[in-house]
Amino acid sequence: MKYYAGLDVSQQTTSICIVDEEGKTVAERKVASCPEAISEALEPFAVARAGLETGPLSVWLWNGLKERGVPIVCMDARHANAALKMMPAKTDRNDAIGLAQIVRTGWCKSVHVKSTASHEARALLATRSQFVRTRCDLENQIRGVLRTFGGILFGKRVGGFAKRAEEIIDGELDASPTIQAVVEALMRARANILEQIRHLEAKVRLIARQNKVVRRLMSVPGVGVITALGFAATIDDPTRFKRSSSAGAYLGLTPRIYASGETMRSGRVSKRGDDFLRRSLYEAANALLTRIPRFSALKSWGLRIARRGGYRKAKVAVARKLAVILHAMWISGEPFRWSSQEPGDLASLQ
Repeated sequence: MKYYAGLDVSQQTTSICIVDEEGKTVAERKVASCPEAISEALEPFAVARAGLETGPLSVWLWNGLKERGVPIVCMDARHANAALKMMPAKTDRNDAIGLAQIVRTGWCKSVHVKSTASHEARALLATRSQFVRTRCDLENQIRGVLRTFGGILFGKRVGGFAKRAEEIIDGELDASPTIQAVVEALMRARANILEQIRHLEAKVRLIARQNKVVRRLMSVPGVGVITALGFAATIDDPTRFKRSSSAGAYLGLTPRIYASGETMRSGRVSKRGDDFLRRSLYEAANALLTRIPRFSALKSWGLRIARRGGYRKAKVAVARKLAVILHAMWISGEPFRWSSQEPGDLASLQ
């Protein structure tokens, strides 16, 4: 007799439901949300397969249960929710029952759990991105305070911001000592954030220098260290895609399709997948089309789209193409080819 288990994970406890081959509930448990407690609860039944949804604790639990020999699968939460919402009442117990039935029938999409190195790189990039947003918020706050008292800060260049702000505070700002103290506190906070950003960027560059895949991806025009490392960390294992074109769909850069009967509609891009990498590829596409003077088949292709449909659509199309090219380069181990006259023209990747 084979047994299957569904794990509904919350921050403190995990509801477990175990069913047999016919779908009959054999046992139900509620244990602490840690690999040791869950594996001990499953051990007497020798389950053929256990499943949990993607979530904040799923990576830690998946790795811990794998190490203990539990045949665990991580399911896409959106797919699981499509089945669980049929339950008349949503409780942790009912969710565990539903997940157990999904695992038993095999009606679930197993997601790829990324390696520890990829999660570390993603955490590094996400923290840097958060600091950059905080720096922008502080600068906008400083601009707003100074503008009220006649101090105007022009431009957005990081290097000249502090110098101009200090000039206004020392000589031009006609405000009370309280306002001066406010602006000085904001400037000190901004300086601390800039120091942390520089520290994290140095760490990013160090990781990139030690990773030959990231260095190869950086040979693509418009792709810098942040985009290259973000792509490597997000994809993690390039062999999980049978075709390079799947990378664009994985990152939400392909149109939504609705087809039913005689109706066929193609909408905007789906925006599924990693938002940070999607924005990074869009910025790389913008740099390629507007800032890099050197000719390439990729830039020529993007400019032709821009002439037909505008730069906005062209940037999205080039971002998708960049994802495809980066994946193909990772698989093949070849550098970027600038000329369309070389063998194996990159236009074949469309």
